[in-house]
Amino acid sequence: MIQFSIITIFPNMFNNIFKYGVIKKAIQKKIINIKILNLRNFSINKRKKVDDKIYGGGSGMLIMFLPLFRAVIEAKKKQKKKSIVIYLSPQGKILNHNNIKYFIKKKNLIFICGRYKGIDERFIKTQVDEEWSIGDYILTGGELPAMIFIDAITRSIPGVLNNQNSLREESFNNNLLDCPNYTRPKNINNNIVPSVLLSGNHKKIKKWRLKYALKNTLLKRPDLLNKK
Repeated sequence: MIQFSIITIFPNMFNNIFKYGVIKKAIQKKIINIKILNLRNFSINKRKKVDDKIYGGGSGMLIMFLPLFRAVIEAKKKQKKKSIVIYLSPQGKILNHNNIKYFIKKKNLIFICGRYKGIDERFIKTQVDEEWSIGDYILTGGELPAMIFIDAITRSIPGVLNNQNSLREESFNNNLLDCPNYTRPKNINNNIVPSVLLSGNHKKIKKWRLKYALKNTLLKRPDLLNKK
């Protein structure tokens, strides 16, 4: 079982990820477990304050060390086994499809969802194992990236998807985008499904799909071909 712990000041943002799709199925099958920790519950302030002004001045607020530290200690207790603490930050390594197996092997993941201007650097230096990002842009917090990480990891765990072949045929598998795909009807306004896909010749279909996966990648993401 893979255990996810999420530390956030907005725990209700995660309510719906338990209710739908592969994540719901994986929880029901006990393939994954998700714990949400409200950072405010670990504040020592009467008003549950977790942020403060930045030393040296400047705009924005910063999440303090102590609430985060106390929350991580609790998350590690709940997971019981060795955990990896991940801070979701635009300064982190960018997630891609090839990273997913790495996270599956780690088993116990604690995600820190930053807010405001970020978190105290001393927490990053002493408590965070790795920083990860979902792209070179800024979001208002780490909650959406945490959901993306959990979804991407969960669907790649053996036994979660009903058809494991679909994983091998998806975009980014072997550094290729997917080929074009079609469904009924065969003809839409004289736009007809390629005849090879209707032929039943699996060898020719496989060759056609590889050819057009390469073409798609060349036209849309040629940078991926540098890795092949």
